[in-house]
Amino acid sequence: MVRVEKSKLLCSVQILELIFVFYDLFCTLCKQKNVSPTRAALEIGLSKSTATKWKNSGATPNGETLAKIADYFDVSTDYLLSDGETGDNKKAASDLSRKDERDIEKIIAETRRQLENQDGLMFDGNPASPEAIESILSAMELGLQAAKMRNKEKYTPKKYRK
Repeated sequence: MVRVEKSKLLCSVQILELIFVFYDLFCTLCKQKNVSPTRAALEIGLSKSTATKWKNSGATPNGETLAKIADYFDVSTDYLLSDGETGDNKKAASDLSRKDERDIEKIIAETRRQLENQDGLMFDGNPASPEAIESILSAMELGLQAAKMRNKEKYTPKKYRK
């Protein structure tokens, strides 16, 4: 059984929920291609209810599905995972202070340790693969970087902004 400090887990989950709403990006890409989300899902090879699931639950697709979506819309999976931001995520990371980067590294390292030391960690009834764990950690890192950047923009007084 996974034992994670409740406050840390809730904080991470809340940050990711606030930062990344996949359905919004999916709808934007659909509008650009002049197709409905349902039609796009069907053309990608997904069920009609998949897009609705993303909308209602805030869920995001797995790696294989992300690759299909990226191919369909002719974008990279990095683009999909970065919430549709253009440019490289390294730009956003470079705007973070060294302390922010260390904080993120500590959170990711602790989460990695917890995930790798679990015997019963499963997805859809199957044990989590190393690739699944890496995907989780990559998504968390992107979410934490974006949260740090948004917090800097929101909470830094105007007189200290560049």
